[in-house]
Order: sequence, then C-alpha cells, then structure tokens
Amino acid sequence: MSGDDRRTRVRTLLDSVRADGRTSLTAPEGKVLADAYGIAVPGEELARDVDEAVAHAAHFSGPVVLKIVSPDILHKTDAGGVVVGVQGSADIRDAFHRIVANARAYAPDARIDGIQVQELLPSGPDAQEVIVGAVTDPTFGKVVAFGLGGVLVEVLKDVTFRLAPVDADEALSMLDSIGAAEILRGVRGAQGVDRWALAEQIRRVSQLVTDFPEIAEVDLNPVIATPQGALAADIRVILATEQPKQRRKYTRAEMLASMRRLMEPRSVAVVGASNEPGKIGNSVMRNLIDGGFSGEIHPVNPRADDILGRKAYKSVTDVPGEVDVAVFAIPAKFVAAALEEVGRKGIPNAVLIPSGFAEAGEHALQDEIVAIGERHGVRLLGPNIYGYYSTWQDLCATFCTPYDVKGPVALTSQSGGIGMAILGFARTTKTGVSAIVGLGNKSDLDEDDLLTWFGEDPNTQCIAMHLEDLKDGRAFVEAARATVPKKPVVVLKAGRTAAGAKAAGSHTGALAGDDAVYDDILRQAGVIRAPGLNEMLEYARALPVLPAPKGDNIVIITGAGGSGVLLSDAVTDNGLRLMEIPADLDAAFRKFIPPFGAAGNPVDITGGEPPSTYEATIRLGLEDPRIHALVLGYWHTIVTPPMVFAELTARVIAEFRERGIDKPVVASLAGDVEVEEACQYLFERGVVAYPYTTEKPVAVLGAKYRWARAAGLLDGGRAVGGQSMT
Repeated sequence: MSGDDRRTRVRTLLDSVRADGRTSLTAPEGKVLADAYGIAVPGEELARDVDEAVAHAAHFSGPVVLKIVSPDILHKTDAGGVVVGVQGSADIRDAFHRIVANARAYAPDARIDGIQVQELLPSGPDAQEVIVGAVTDPTFGKVVAFGLGGVLVEVLKDVTFRLAPVDADEALSMLDSIGAAEILRGVRGAQGVDRWALAEQIRRVSQLVTDFPEIAEVDLNPVIATPQGALAADIRVILATEQPKQRRKYTRAEMLASMRRLMEPRSVAVVGASNEPGKIGNSVMRNLIDGGFSGEIHPVNPRADDILGRKAYKSVTDVPGEVDVAVFAIPAKFVAAALEEVGRKGIPNAVLIPSGFAEAGEHALQDEIVAIGERHGVRLLGPNIYGYYSTWQDLCATFCTPYDVKGPVALTSQSGGIGMAILGFARTTKTGVSAIVGLGNKSDLDEDDLLTWFGEDPNTQCIAMHLEDLKDGRAFVEAARATVPKKPVVVLKAGRTAAGAKAAGSHTGALAGDDAVYDDILRQAGVIRAPGLNEMLEYARALPVLPAPKGDNIVIITGAGGSGVLLSDAVTDNGLRLMEIPADLDAAFRKFIPPFGAAGNPVDITGGEPPSTYEATIRLGLEDPRIHALVLGYWHTIVTPPMVFAELTARVIAEFRERGIDKPVVASLAGDVEVEEACQYLFERGVVAYPYTTEKPVAVLGAKYRWARAAGLLDGGRAVGGQSMT
C-alpha cells in the first residue's frame, strides 16, 4: 500500500468515527489502522453472532481469544469482555454468550457490534509481553512509549519515551533504555526477542500518530515479542477532543536578530525610571549607570524632566534615535498602553519586570500584551521577572544586586528566587558569567530563544537553565540539539508531578507522567539534567573548567583507602567506567607506592606519603595514553599539607597542558578547613576540586562525560544533532 493510499484509508476511517460522535475506535477499526501502517497483529475476524464466531474460530489452528467489540466499552477486561484460550464449538458458544452478558451488565446501554475472534498468541519463556504506545504530551506533542507490558505495566512503570517520529536506530535504542532490557536479550536459557520486529512496531506507531495529529493516544498492549517476531494482541486508539493552541513560531534568523539586540544593545530605555530610592525604576537606572553600560540610557517618566542626571522623556516615542530594549518598571495595569508606544517606536524588545499577570490569575491582561507584542513585532521577556544581566556588555538591567564577573557561563531561571540563588552562588564561588536572565511567565521569549542565542554566543561555553515548564518542548529540543554538539546544556526541571496522566484513557497515557516524559526527552536532546539546584550550579561552574575526555578509562589515585572505595562507588553511580589496569601499568604504579599500598584501581598510595608520591603517580596517570581521566582522593596530613598538594597538582597539570596533554582531572579533598582554600586554588587552575565530599567531583565528571557522548565526542553515543543517541 502506497503512502497516499494508506493515509486516505486512515483518513476515511477517522472521519467516519468523528461523524459517529465517537473518540475511541473499536478493535476492528484499530486493525484497519494497523494494516494500513504495517503494525503486525494476529489473525482475527469479527463475529456478528455465535455461529459466525464458531466458523471464524475454525479458521485458526488451535485456541482463540474472544473479545467484546463495542464503541462504548473502552476497557474490555474490566467489563468481563475477554476470554482467552477457547477451543471447540461448545466452549466458543458458551464464551460468546458469557461475554455478551457481562457487557450488558457492565454497560446496559452500550452498543455491541459483535465479538472479535483472534488467534491466540504464543506464550512461554521465549514470549515477552511489552507495551508500545503513543500519547500527546502537552509540552512535547506526539511522544512514543515502550516498556514492559501486560497487566503489570502500570505497576512496574518500566517505560521509556521518545519524540515521535523515531527512526529505526532510535526505536532500537528504546529497547535498551528500560530497566528490564536484559530480559529482551534472553535470560535463564530463554532466547532473545526479534529486536528488529519490535523496533518496527515502535517506529510504525510513531509514524501513524505523526501523520494524524488528531490521534491522541495509541496502545498496543500487550505486544507479544518472540524470537520470531512481535504481534500486537490488542490495539486501542483514542482521538483528541480538541486541537492544541498553536504558538507563534520564529525562525532561527529571527530569534538571533532580536536576541542580539537584547543581549548586545546600543540603547536602552527605562519605562518608569525614577529618582526615588526604593523604587524599581530607580534601582534599574542605578544598575545600568553604575554597571558601566557604555550605550545610551534613556529614562522615561511623564512627570520628570531629569532622572539621575539624564534627560527624561514623557513617552518612549519621544526618545531620539533607535532603541534596542525597553525595560518596564511600571505597574501591570499600565503596561499595555506603554507597550503600544514601544511598538509604534519600533523597539524590538521589551523587558517586563512587573508582576500581576498570569501568575496572579490575570490571564486576559497577559494575553493582551502578547497580542500587542505580536502585532508590532516586539519580543517580550517576562513579565514577572527580576530583569537580566549581560556582563560582557556591562549591562545590569535589573532591580536586584549587580554582578559583573565576566565568564563563560550563561544562567537562566524561571523564578526570581532561584535567580537570586544563582547570583549568590556565582558571587561566593567567583563564577564568571556571560549572562543571567530571568524568564518569569515566559509570555513570549523562552528557553529555546535563549538556547539559540547562547549556542552562538562566543562568550558562552556552558548554559544552565532552571525551568518549571516548557511552553514549546519541541522547539526547545530543536534548539538543544543544535547547541549540544558545541557546548553543554544543563537543566534543572522543577516539579516531578504526574499531572499529565490523570485524565488518560490508555495505559500509555497513564504512564506518561510529566516527569517521566521530561526525563527521557531531555536525555534524547543531549541535555544534562541536574537533580537539584546546587548540582545545576556546580555543573555550570565546573563543566567549562574540564577538558572533554577522549575515552572511557578512569583511574582513581587516592591517599586514603576509604575515600577510594567511596570514589569507586561514585564512578559506578554516575555511569562511568573504572579502567582495568594492565600488568605493565600496574607495575609502573607500584614503583612509586609503599609495599603496604595497593595498585590496581583505585591506586592507593596511603596517607603518609610525601608530595613526591602524589606527583609521581599523577604524572604517570597523565602520561599514559590509555588513561583518559583522573579522580584524585587527597587525605590531609602534615607530611603533605593541602596547599602543597594543590600546588603540585596544578603545576603538573599545567606542564602537561603545555605539552598538549589535557585530561579531565577532578579531586576530592578530605581534611581540616585548609582543604577549602586548596580546592579553590585547584578550581582556578583547571582542576575541579571539592572539600568534604567524594560524590560531587565524580558527579561533575559524569556530567562532562554525558555531554561528550551527546556531542558525539566519544564512542557509544551519537551526536544529538543527528537525531538520536544511545
């Protein structure tokens, strides 16, 4: 069947279901879709009466399954509408009448179209029940799912998700992404399933829902996967009741053009500028002036002639020349009128600090400003934000405390409180930033706009984002895929709820809770997901410091056996691999450690060793090309004080970098308070070091490895720009 023919056949069927006032398809209707898209199902026939059921059953060799067919009964098992393993005329007649009676008792007014007579699928140790499905996620749109199936699917919830459509490689990767992946390969003497056939079921379902957006949910549950193939025992299809609201789309060129004028403005107007200390308009003006912004700063206030020594204008339309950004510091009720003036002036960006919009229940007011922005071509940042910092432009357009330490990290947050936590962390750790941006209600500009800009920004090497939701998950994934091959993207996704599953009409829908989908899709996009705020900030601070690894072999060198064990656990927990030390390398390490130390991996040099032992073993770890990353465990002793360890480590690493050997090195320092200064010293010299913890340095290393795989820099991963990754 050609692509046009199959789409015409499905379109005709879906239109007839709609015309019938239904949103769910019967099993025979589901088979029409399956046949059109090559979704493998067992042999089956529709019996209108008991004699037809007996006749149809005779066509199959062996037992059959009988199922109620009713557009009004969605969950057939709940209605007593399924009988499995029926054989022989008498048993088939009895099962037919029993199913009809059960259905009448369950839903007296239900329309019964007949009984589906279906070939009984294989069972036994070589047959695995899995689920293949698709759901319409409110953030990401069409999402395909795969996992363990059968009656335990919603209990075990061993399911993985991908954006639809998926290609063959991505579908195959889903088989390895569930916890029970080993079962599919064959365990305890059982054969593995036909992986290609199973992946094809996933791919074809994903194409079906992509071609027909009105299909809200699809369930193939169970799919019986065997070494010989994969057949869907049951197919359930639910249609959407309404079409999702479409957001305005911007091209990449349009995003970059507006973002350039936002982040690198030559002229800024402050709407609501004030001479009165304590007013937001005064704070914004002072930050812009005191921060050293070299562009033009124009205060706008109808009741002032001069603000902080600068000429004030009654309206933004009175400001001479071009203006790149209008920063709003006026109450919400006045924003719409002032935004109209911004639009007439041709200002491309409005930074809306005021609160009192959708977050306060004023959705109509927010809709109004969005409409004004779209009408005039004004991009809106906010509302309900603290403003933004563009440090390389000496731009501090916020009412919060200034920050001017320039560096490679771009930080964004949806929450003002989180934004201030970001600011405090950056100041305490001396983290240099390229920008800090508040997003607030995200009425217009959101994460995909910022990702698109920071992905191209030469001053940004790492992007970290706190978000509570995504307005357009697919646009975010597209932007992330374009950015990740060039630089890491770290995301802290708040709100681990399953709200999206509450109203689901299928097993797949019930499993597709918000966080479960976010977790898999963010991983698919190559994004590093941080488990908490501190981890997000530490990853952002540390990832630009570490060079990209060139292989998987990690060696731990430690002065304390206990730290070595904990560091080994952390390596495993973060999906990293401890190198199996070959005999010649083991012998080389043993030359530098005492007899009561231990080579192998971890390399335990013991705690009483002088600086020369640390230096010799670190040199060996950097010199041997088979070692790709080092994890150092330092134990505070008077023999080798913390700063002595820090200085020798930094010196040796700098020497090797000059020789062109640059490997990621992280360190855990255990000891008295002096280790804090030593860690700061190391951090400033390219060694990610933390006091009092074995988990943090290895977690950072793990994040760097996850990015390197997503960027296609290591074996075992495909660059996300090429659609998929393992």
